[in-house]
Amino acid sequence: MTAPLILLLAAGASSRMKGRDKLLEHVNGTALLRLMSERCVKCGETRVVLGLGQDARRDAIEDLRVDIVEATETDGMAASIRVGVDGIKNRPVMIVLADMPDITASDLHLLSGLYAQNLSPILQAASKDGQPGQPVIFAPKFLKHLAKLQGDQGAKSILKTNAKDVALIPLADERALTDLDTPEDWAAWRARNPST
Repeated sequence: MTAPLILLLAAGASSRMKGRDKLLEHVNGTALLRLMSERCVKCGETRVVLGLGQDARRDAIEDLRVDIVEATETDGMAASIRVGVDGIKNRPVMIVLADMPDITASDLHLLSGLYAQNLSPILQAASKDGQPGQPVIFAPKFLKHLAKLQGDQGAKSILKTNAKDVALIPLADERALTDLDTPEDWAAWRARNPST
């Protein structure tokens, strides 16, 4: 079975960060976007979606073995997913959000490995107690739906419409739920992870 293309969504404007760029915040001395890109690359072919004019983000990863594409439209996460899946044929896609520093390369390997076992057409990471989260792998049959998404809800509509095809994969702790959107989120996360 073909391994999923990893689609790392990193085009958000960090509008809630009070002037800082959440994806350039450092984790263990490395910008979060670079760290997440490195983790994705360890697991397979990776395409990173940036927004227009995000030169500092591009600079942080352009030496890595990733395919960088730009979301030119402005309707949120859907625009990133549409440009991310453009040109992909008959291949599963793993959507990863770049602002989730607790997601490890091992988590991505786990999801890919389970997908290869034909567990379900959609695999969605979950918290240890079963709350749905990220990342998510979509079988090739969903590419046409991903390519038509609108708005800032990402692929939630596809997950809802095809709930019977979704298998939840619990990851440790709250990894699948922890995203860092505000300075307060970052401060709380760093307090829980003092070594970072």
